[in-house]
Amino acid sequence: MKTQTVTLPYNLAEWKQGYRSQKQEYDYQITEIDGQIPPELTGTLFRNGPGLLDINDESVRHPFDGDGMICRITFQNGKAHFRNRFVQTEAYRAEQSAGKFLYRGVFGTQKAGGWMSNIFDVNLKNIANTQVVYWGGKLLALWEAAEPHRLDPKTLDTLGIEYLNNTLKPGDPFAAHPLFDPKQERMVNFGLKAGKFDRTGLLTGITIYELDRDGKVVEEHSHTIPGFAFIHDFAMTPNYCIFFQNPVGFNPFPFLFGLKGAGECVKFQPEKPTKIIIIPRNPRNGEKIQTLETKSGFVFHHANAFEQDGKISIDSIAYATFPEVEPDKDFRDTNFNSLSPGQLWRFEMDLHTQQVTSNLIEPRCCEFPTINPANVGYPYRYVYMGAAQTLDGNAPLQSILKLDRETGTQQLWTAAPTGYVNEPVFVPRPGGTQEDDGWLIAMIYDGLKDRSAVVVLDAADLTKGAVATLWLTHHVPYGLHGSWADDVFIDAL
Repeated sequence: MKTQTVTLPYNLAEWKQGYRSQKQEYDYQITEIDGQIPPELTGTLFRNGPGLLDINDESVRHPFDGDGMICRITFQNGKAHFRNRFVQTEAYRAEQSAGKFLYRGVFGTQKAGGWMSNIFDVNLKNIANTQVVYWGGKLLALWEAAEPHRLDPKTLDTLGIEYLNNTLKPGDPFAAHPLFDPKQERMVNFGLKAGKFDRTGLLTGITIYELDRDGKVVEEHSHTIPGFAFIHDFAMTPNYCIFFQNPVGFNPFPFLFGLKGAGECVKFQPEKPTKIIIIPRNPRNGEKIQTLETKSGFVFHHANAFEQDGKISIDSIAYATFPEVEPDKDFRDTNFNSLSPGQLWRFEMDLHTQQVTSNLIEPRCCEFPTINPANVGYPYRYVYMGAAQTLDGNAPLQSILKLDRETGTQQLWTAAPTGYVNEPVFVPRPGGTQEDDGWLIAMIYDGLKDRSAVVVLDAADLTKGAVATLWLTHHVPYGLHGSWADDVFIDAL
């Protein structure tokens, strides 16, 4: 019997190369450009992600344990400039000095010496590796389990931990997925903390923060929900913050006894429903929290939410199962075929009947959704996502997909077969009047060239191909999230 050979649109060995540390810090004008940077594109793209994945040949067990590295790409006068710096956390400096891991990582990285060296050590390092935002005149590197680090936007030097004018206390978490309310001009974020108990069992606390344009905290209110909550992202409307409490359990004992990382102790519970926690943004109006239920699944990221016709609609990337962290397995040896893909779903919630309906919008494997920031929390038409080149199954993200929610039509730009895509960021065109009038900017890694590039796409028409491809002189490890600022923090290019 003849075996049929399946040709994949990606090379697994080339994909793996993108998970190498980038230990050098650069500062240079980008000169190798295919196409032309739009002259009206002025501002700064900030990117964050794990830049250091090993110390003296000792590797992290999962990329999410890697130390945060900020990339800054400045656009001005049709030119571009690149700079990267590691976030100089206390733990980063200590480990660089020692030449070894001194802290346990959430997702499985352990100190040398086996369980005897890790038992009862719950002092996890703040790796500041997930998101970076400029708000209220401050550049903040975020990691969801601890306080932000403040950076100098001109030099990217680390200035220290940021407590938001003493709103945060040492150890208070400030999540890595803030949202920006375009009408109220506020940054909205949350902090998640488990550890309290009552007669029903474990409780998780959610604190919501709203910051005005000057970076001052103008709203802060805390709530308690039953059970363990693994919540990475949230969605927002003018009146509500919405959280998906994924059906997972946490057994702390292997972590406490030094046998596993905390993330390795999280187990998916498919027999339980996903809970949707709806918290009013105004704590003074007397409206209570509502908890609704939908079928079991796991959500990392939301595209957007809005209120319309007495319902809340939310579009989210949902997985059939939680991609559990497997002990003693190299994260680079990913078997994509064994993992369920992320897919775009719409959930509609009726707060009066407490009924939830869900419908699959996009079956293609996709992640990192983004929209025009002017529509965050409001009805919208276009969503952009990193997407697989294949139509079904799981695979690396090699394309950027534009989906028209009104007509159902799609556009696809691809970096395949040698390119691998990070999260796209939408940048509105100055003076633009249409929702898709702007650019998408994304960092890609080319496995054949072993270099990274910054790609600028016309958000209105991805089929035109890249407007400009800015080739870096080196690679940047696969990142997590990024943001745009209209400001320029360097001298004129």
